[in-house]
Amino acid sequence: MELNSLTAVSPIDGRYRSKTAALTEFFSEYALIRYRIRVEIEYFIALCELPLPQLEDFDCCLFEPLRDIYRKFTPEHAERVKEIEKVTNHDVKAVEYFIKEQLATISAFPAEAKEFIHFGLTSQDINNTSVPLSVKEALEQVYYPLVEELIEQLNDYAEAWKNVPMLAKTHGQPASPTRLGKEVMVYVYRLEEQLRSLKDTPITAKFGGATGNFNAHHVAYPQYDWREFGNKFVGEKLGLEREQFTTQISNYDWLGALFDAMRRINTIVIDLDRDFWMYISMDYFKQKIKAGEVGSSAMPHKVNPIDYENSEGNLGIANALLQFLAQKLPVSRLQRDLTDSTVLRNVGVPMGHAVIAFNSTLKGLRKLILNEQKLKEDLDNTWAVVAEGIQTILRREAYPNPYEALKALTRTNERMTPETIHQFIDTLDVKPEVKAELMAITPDTYTGI
Repeated sequence: MELNSLTAVSPIDGRYRSKTAALTEFFSEYALIRYRIRVEIEYFIALCELPLPQLEDFDCCLFEPLRDIYRKFTPEHAERVKEIEKVTNHDVKAVEYFIKEQLATISAFPAEAKEFIHFGLTSQDINNTSVPLSVKEALEQVYYPLVEELIEQLNDYAEAWKNVPMLAKTHGQPASPTRLGKEVMVYVYRLEEQLRSLKDTPITAKFGGATGNFNAHHVAYPQYDWREFGNKFVGEKLGLEREQFTTQISNYDWLGALFDAMRRINTIVIDLDRDFWMYISMDYFKQKIKAGEVGSSAMPHKVNPIDYENSEGNLGIANALLQFLAQKLPVSRLQRDLTDSTVLRNVGVPMGHAVIAFNSTLKGLRKLILNEQKLKEDLDNTWAVVAEGIQTILRREAYPNPYEALKALTRTNERMTPETIHQFIDTLDVKPEVKAELMAITPDTYTGI
């Protein structure tokens, strides 16, 4: 059977392929091989720039043709790497052999220099730089822009609705009124804070030889400061931060911190999804209707808030995976076991589900039609919420037992009306100007700052 979006096992590559296609450049097998080749080539160039004695006469004009090996890397090239892997039964060694094949096509490349490809390295020096690099660039090119687009949309709504009064609900019960724009601004603020925290999280890499001590490098060239070389290579060539003390593999602690930061953003969006789902159920918003769409296979009238539900479900999956990755990756037996290898291949999966989710939330938000009349009706029908303001002013005026007086008035199953509240105010023994101040409080003006 031909593999396509209908036959893919994962919905990321199947049903939602159109939403996640951009991630193939960072997390597919093809992408991983390309990143590995990139690291190997840039490492070789760094050895030439050091230079090692055997490479001090290497023609720097060959650097760009060398970089073309990864810059012009194609799926057909990846197929060749996989063919080599069938023989080596080792994915990184297959990359090394592929690069050496490609060097033969560069006419001026000195044959004696090819053994400095993968010189002194272990596979994890390549994997634990390639994967963080792919995560970093996927965040920068796909994830951050999408979160920022979501923030921008919410910010637009916060501005548009900043003067729209709304009944607040605490514990699902009527509470001190608020403004719709301010409630949306809460999510803008939360997302901006956590996005800043995520961007401030260092993305680190392991680069230090078979067990993290530069053994092979040091025994061959003890005159060089290999730690400094590693720091410079990882920092300047790859834009990552080198972990100073490791075993064979990355400590993964900062990768865990990164996943935790992503999980916090996802959790905020889940909260947002549930709130807007509730606002739609409360009729505060209608939804734009698209011709031909079906809300229910049985009930023709339905326009379901499916976008928020889709988002919430995908973010739940993403967070479960992110939590597992953050807890599992930093744990390995002694200097290394192989559990991290297969787990690392899944780092793009939670990002895929997040991308699906953020797109769904944006789609849902852009379908909203504000039903301002319903918001006003709820405020007009809930005059009890002005009790807080009244009793607070009475406290200011040293009126005896103000809280208890308002509690007796409003904590009842009878509906409070403007008349009920105003009759109560008329009975108060306070100055006329204070009565006027109390009379001026209404549900749609008692919205704070």
